[in-house]
Amino acid sequence: MKAYNSNIIRNIAVVSHDGAGKTALVESMLLMCKGVDAVGRGKDNKHILDFEPEEINRNVTIQLGMAPCEWNGYKLNFIDTPGYSEFCGEISEALRAADGLMLVVSAESGIQVDTVRAWQYGKTLYLPRLIYINKMDVENADFFGSLEGMRASFGKSVMPLQVPIGEGKDFRGIVDIPTMKAYEWQNGERVECEIPAELSDRVAQVQDMCMEAAAEGSDELLEKYLEGEPLTTEEIYEGLYQGMINGRVCPVLCGSAVSHIGSRLLLDTLIKYMPDATKAIHEAVNIDNNEEILVNYDDPFSAFVFKTTLDPFSGKLSYVRVISGTIEEGMTFYNTTADSEEKISKMFTLIGKQQTPIQKASAGDIVVIPKLDGVRTGDTLATKDFPVKYPAIDFPPSLYTVAVSAENKGDEEKLGTALNKIAEEDPTCVVRKDAESGQLQLSTMGEVHLDHILTKMERKYGAKAVLGKVYIPYRETIRGKASAEGKHKKQSGGHGQYGHVMIDLEPTTDGQDFEFVDAIVGGAVPRQFIPAVEKGALETIAKGVIAGYPLINVKLTLKDGSYHSVDSSEMAFKVAAAQALKKGIPEAKPALLEPVYAVDVTVPEAYMGDVIGDISAKRGRVLGMEPGEEGITTVKARVPYAEMLEYGIELRAMTQGRGSFDMTFDGYEEAPAKVAEAIISQYQAKEDA
Repeated sequence: MKAYNSNIIRNIAVVSHDGAGKTALVESMLLMCKGVDAVGRGKDNKHILDFEPEEINRNVTIQLGMAPCEWNGYKLNFIDTPGYSEFCGEISEALRAADGLMLVVSAESGIQVDTVRAWQYGKTLYLPRLIYINKMDVENADFFGSLEGMRASFGKSVMPLQVPIGEGKDFRGIVDIPTMKAYEWQNGERVECEIPAELSDRVAQVQDMCMEAAAEGSDELLEKYLEGEPLTTEEIYEGLYQGMINGRVCPVLCGSAVSHIGSRLLLDTLIKYMPDATKAIHEAVNIDNNEEILVNYDDPFSAFVFKTTLDPFSGKLSYVRVISGTIEEGMTFYNTTADSEEKISKMFTLIGKQQTPIQKASAGDIVVIPKLDGVRTGDTLATKDFPVKYPAIDFPPSLYTVAVSAENKGDEEKLGTALNKIAEEDPTCVVRKDAESGQLQLSTMGEVHLDHILTKMERKYGAKAVLGKVYIPYRETIRGKASAEGKHKKQSGGHGQYGHVMIDLEPTTDGQDFEFVDAIVGGAVPRQFIPAVEKGALETIAKGVIAGYPLINVKLTLKDGSYHSVDSSEMAFKVAAAQALKKGIPEAKPALLEPVYAVDVTVPEAYMGDVIGDISAKRGRVLGMEPGEEGITTVKARVPYAEMLEYGIELRAMTQGRGSFDMTFDGYEEAPAKVAEAIISQYQAKEDA
């Protein structure tokens, strides 16, 4: 594929709710551009962009797909993304490479949960947005019903640039408002025709909306419009372009991807209204002086790695958006994130999995580079003379966690390696080894995401995992005071063992987990053995006494003891300290503490009552509510961690997928008596066995 100048490149992320037909739409445009010879249909599982076995089996997009094509001398880099919310990490990656967002909506089902989520993505990142209403030829298609719903949810910036000719089985054409031309599709061919008389009022109404929106693009156009002068087609284009760039206008188009109706008009519109790569300005940090700078397309070479894939056979592939300058085959660059150098042996573009070699690419273009072993998603590539670093991708938190272990003994290392490789491809798959329990834990975006990871891991790396319950880091403490004595005395011929301590126990007053006070006078315990007493105490509280969990907020005062001039040793005093603690803790009103998290649940107001009731049922405490935009409210609460393990799944069911949440550790609270009794009884039964 040839190199393209930055001003003729358009990078467009295509997002939608599941089932809107976004992949079919991208492939339809590829077909129009002759980027592919043929495309499949969703039901036959033969999409060019959905080629992974898991995607074929599920008949859904799971990972982002690249679809570069040329139309009328312009290069369009489409980035197809998953519609299912649990794979939203792929959308986060795609949006870092895109300069505009195309939101695909089904004319049959209208706005869905993920439609709103996709709109918010673009709004948060200030990306120009365009909406395409797909499936106009299916039963129950409703263009203006869908439009009305979007204007109610997203505001008056949502504005149609087209009017469909017919709907459902009668859908046969489109009226293009800026040019006031009508087209019908006959036997797969587009034919220009007269605007149907029955649509004249509707077309006139939409034309007025279009003219008014375009006039607001500049003071000059607005003055002309207010004086009653009609705007020319070029003035309409320019006004709408400016409105789209600043977010005041979101054009709406329509068509049918599977019937290829409207695809050419869509391509023309994307070229006219989506910004080219020269318009993008990127925030970065100069790592030499740590100063923030703005990078333009004509600055020296820099690029951002927005995705990584790994394959046991084809190796590692790095998806790179060129931010500034040019990239060429054979060049050496500096990885400013990892502080390392890498050389490009070759590079190519991708349509699905089909590779097309490329020798050079300009700012704004997207290339794939193989075998950059030291490069990861989120890394910045640059020259030594232009050492900039771009912000990492802000991925959504992965809050559904399970414990994993190898199905077969001896495969633990194989499992760990496979999981880490999957996590390098998918940053929303988080793998960690819990230091306290030694448990291997896997955090994902939900059950579907987890199932996909396990299936992919077995297929690619032959690693099978068994799932288990996540270890909950309870803690033990004391609420009262107690005194105890520990004496370790043993004689077995020769030197014996002797250590004797007397201690006081009480809760700490300053929040310390453990406080040790040496109150020995008169040498009752020699100085050289006192550190051993503290060490013995620390080892004991780390293992717990009543339930096997570490003790916190304990103050131990060593007040007396005795020793033997020959038989005393550090080991003897360690054992004596442990004995004293095990006697004293049960007398000091021991209690079990459970971890509590600060939880922010963001939901539409309609679901607030259900969410608050559910939080109360989980022993949570609602702290307050913060109203947001578009009828969205955030409920703030504190909830025990043990009650949150399945919350992602429960919240999705409770809110029809419209709720989201975040949580952070917020401290420990005493567990209710019934909870504590069950855990303590289980521990004691295990100890007695």
